[in-house]
Amino acid sequence: MDHRGRAYDNIFIERLWRTLKYENVYPKYYETPWEARIGINEYLHYYNKERPHSSLKYKTPEEVYMKS
Repeated sequence: MDHRGRAYDNIFIERLWRTLKYENVYPKYYETPWEARIGINEYLHYYNKERPHSSLKYKTPEEVYMKS
């Protein structure tokens, strides 16, 4: 952590990985790396485009950050 506040940058990524693991990886128990890659890709699509987030006032990240 060479810059001030750098530790807080990781909070968002750590939270995403935790959500991914508990909502997708652990319940599905993928047999092969290929299955995991496909399943995680599908989950990230769902996470960004369909899943409402309470911190975003129950909007999807796509609705908030990809405004035209």
